[in-house]
Amino acid sequence: MAGLLSSLGMPALAASDIVISQVYGGGGNTGALYRNDFIELFNRGASPVNLSNWSVQYASAAGNNWAVTALPAIDLQAGQYLLVQQAKGAGGTQDLPTPDASGSLAMSGTAGKVLLSNSKTAQTLANPTGAAVIDLVGFGTATGFEGNVAPAPSNTLSIARANGGCSDTDDNGLDFASGSVTPRNTASPLNVCGGPVVHQIITSCPASLALAVGNGGNAVLRASDVDGVVNAAILSSPAVAGISLASFSAAGVAGESASVNLLVAAGVPVGNYPVIVSFSNDQQQSASCKIDVAVQGLAAISHTIPQIQGSGAASPYANSVQTTEGVVTLKVGTGFFIQDAAGDGDPSTSDGIFVYTGNTGTTVQPGELVRVTGTVFEYTPTGAKNSYTELKDVTAILTQSAGHAVVPTNVTLPDANLAAVEGMLVRFTQPLTVSQNAYLGARGELSLSAGRREVPTNRYPAGSNEAQALIAANANNLIVLDNGIFVAPPTIPYIGQDGTVRSGDTVADLTGVVDFGAIGGGGAAYKLQPTQVPQFSRDNPRAASPELPTGNVKVASANVLNFFTTFTNGSNVFGQTGQGCTLGASTSKSNCRGADNLAEFVRQRDKIVAELKAIDADVVGLMEIQNNGETAVTYLVEQLNAAIGGVSYAVVPKPAATGTDAIRVAMIYKPAKLGLVGGALSDANAINNRPPMAQTFRAGNGEKFSLIVNHLKSKGSCPSGGPDADNNDSQSCWNATRVQQAQRLVGSFVPQVAAAAGDADVLVIGDLNSYGAEDPIQVITGAGFVNELERFVRPSGMPYSYVFGGQSGYLDHALASAALSPQVAGVAEWHVNADEPEVIDYNIDAAKPQDLYNALPYRASDHDPVVVSLDLQPAYRDITAAVAQASSGLAYNRVTQKYTGTFAFTNTGTSTLSGPFQVVFGALPAGVTLANATGSHAGAAYVSVNAASLAPGATASFVVSFSNPSKVTINYSASIFAGNF
Repeated sequence: MAGLLSSLGMPALAASDIVISQVYGGGGNTGALYRNDFIELFNRGASPVNLSNWSVQYASAAGNNWAVTALPAIDLQAGQYLLVQQAKGAGGTQDLPTPDASGSLAMSGTAGKVLLSNSKTAQTLANPTGAAVIDLVGFGTATGFEGNVAPAPSNTLSIARANGGCSDTDDNGLDFASGSVTPRNTASPLNVCGGPVVHQIITSCPASLALAVGNGGNAVLRASDVDGVVNAAILSSPAVAGISLASFSAAGVAGESASVNLLVAAGVPVGNYPVIVSFSNDQQQSASCKIDVAVQGLAAISHTIPQIQGSGAASPYANSVQTTEGVVTLKVGTGFFIQDAAGDGDPSTSDGIFVYTGNTGTTVQPGELVRVTGTVFEYTPTGAKNSYTELKDVTAILTQSAGHAVVPTNVTLPDANLAAVEGMLVRFTQPLTVSQNAYLGARGELSLSAGRREVPTNRYPAGSNEAQALIAANANNLIVLDNGIFVAPPTIPYIGQDGTVRSGDTVADLTGVVDFGAIGGGGAAYKLQPTQVPQFSRDNPRAASPELPTGNVKVASANVLNFFTTFTNGSNVFGQTGQGCTLGASTSKSNCRGADNLAEFVRQRDKIVAELKAIDADVVGLMEIQNNGETAVTYLVEQLNAAIGGVSYAVVPKPAATGTDAIRVAMIYKPAKLGLVGGALSDANAINNRPPMAQTFRAGNGEKFSLIVNHLKSKGSCPSGGPDADNNDSQSCWNATRVQQAQRLVGSFVPQVAAAAGDADVLVIGDLNSYGAEDPIQVITGAGFVNELERFVRPSGMPYSYVFGGQSGYLDHALASAALSPQVAGVAEWHVNADEPEVIDYNIDAAKPQDLYNALPYRASDHDPVVVSLDLQPAYRDITAAVAQASSGLAYNRVTQKYTGTFAFTNTGTSTLSGPFQVVFGALPAGVTLANATGSHAGAAYVSVNAASLAPGATASFVVSFSNPSKVTINYSASIFAGNF
């Protein structure tokens, strides 16, 4: 397998004269210098090459869909570069040099594949080869590349071929390195291979600087050179009184940036001043940048920020042009926040507002007092129920002075009116808990709340006053911590040194500006853009394994999140191609779920195996395993045994029906601990697209129990109407179907299983897609089953196995029959998955800013496993030695002709004895019978005493009545048993 994996990225491409020399996908992202992505080509040969009909093509890291950009029909000269401009983003401050070709490819800033082809026909493979492929560069986590993958670029770094493009060893990892972005076009100096490599000075300057007359201001300009030291900067435009350079700082070594301040004095009159600054280095090179300085008169303030915000849901000045003033508190990807430092003293009106500038760069910095003219706009993000007041279509941003400070306003959660502080700098005075981290990698977001938010129907019945109250409370108990860039972050924020930030962790003294916008998963929420780096505390540490009381059988329920041995690319773990997965009557690769390819599958497998090994259960019920006979579950058992180092587990043979879904439920067990009693059963009723599976086991002490593994209808893909529509009662959709499945389970299948086993000990486990107090669970507990998570976990904290929408609850259950429940020693949820961020899972995804995968069990699935400790006891046990017996004399009743008296027994031990109790009267003389016997056991009559328990020193007594027609002396020996015959 190692050989197979290593060969995935090794096409045999011969060295080419025309090569890809530089790739940059961070264009337009926050922090980027340039506004566009680009691909740079280079002729490393000695002769011109005509590029007619040639193209560059781009695909995602693991993709096989190649987007094509045609190249111009020109002769690329020896040593000449060619610049292919691609998609433009919202960020960046500079345009690229004049491109030689343009496309619209939105390239990843961190992982992807670029190829050069002598054809305009798009490639179709993830790792293409052949005569049409002239050069191929895979970077980051790409699955296609030459030799080894190239390093990942970023928003501020490109990857460039060594020696100015001249190196080509057919190994991307050796040929490319990340470094400063230096786009070159056909007008750039030639770099004939074999001659000296010449790098140019690269400047970084704002395009404009707008200042208020009489106030002055400054801007920081920078320049760098890969192979030289930038050591000077001068004004090369005509001198303007009051405009100068100051505080020049030379680069320390080659590749570092030099900086200088462009100063505009307060006395510079109103006007527009094109300023050109020239940088030079120790190689007698120079480069210039132009800054359009605009000194303008201050427009009068039309309304203050609090007046613009108003106390209502929308601004009273919406859609009007206003001029206002405030201190810059934060710059973000698409604008900046300003706040009236004094405020108006009215807590119902916000003192802050967002200034939207979009793609237009601005030189304002936090602490500057600025006057802004723009249109007041009520922005309503997609899915939002309310709007957010901002300034857009800005016509003037004038800096007046610097060095101002705004004191954060103290706030707490829950808060029903965060609109009153929208746009303001705030500080949360209490520690906040991470309630969701699902979108940390994709959007840089963490949902925070005051304590963990519980799904209302996890605790209270749907529609109850308590559930409705919790729905309202949860709505007011949320702030989404963002990272200020509104796109996938170049690096994962807020992640700890151990590669995670878990739900349940906390952050204190959180300070930032209140924003409002779209959030991961849909909808919108109030967000916090931090102004100080948040410091998280690991208040919810990882546990190495689940902890629970010892019994004689350990049972686990584990959702393995689409463990498929057939992959979405049509191959399988055995190396076959052209395979598919079955869903109903259809078999195709589009029906497959889980891993996309072998590389992903190995990562998925290793996490799941690590999880199951750590649980170390005697029997495991599995959900979401491929419904391909015994293939997937057998493979999993083989890998688990290999990790353990011996044959510990075996597959419970599947029942007759495994359903029509692409996934099914299954069981694995330890034959050394449990024996199978009969075959597995399933309920193929049409209501179950994933039939429950039951198996009876015999433990080492001879006792039996039956396990039923379930996976009820999911809450997704909601219908628009009918009984299964979402009623907005916290139960989501398909609830009516799940209720029918639960009714079928307890009304038909459980009695069938118990009858076949000849034993009433039944444990129902699995992903029931219903939270703890929802209707389907009440159907099951209403039939006499005991919710063991409520019994064992709720007293010490919230039971949960799943986090969704920033709320926690348990979809994974342990429900014991009334006969089995007294034999449940304990239950544990191992929070190994639900609390972990998705971005650390097994997926090889070009959208991931970083690959933090490891083979530890954390985030093996999206559900936490539930582990149950059973202490299986015989149905009855002899306690004669633990009690003292006493009986009265017998009196003859002439009416009934019976001999009657009393019999009593007293607990002489120090522990409570659990009932009921059975007293057996043996060795009765011939002709004597126990008239009030409950029944017969082993040929002797007995009386049942239905006491629940007998405390130390307590006595139980009852009347005995004997028939004795021969009037012989009545003698007997009494044996006392606890339990039921």
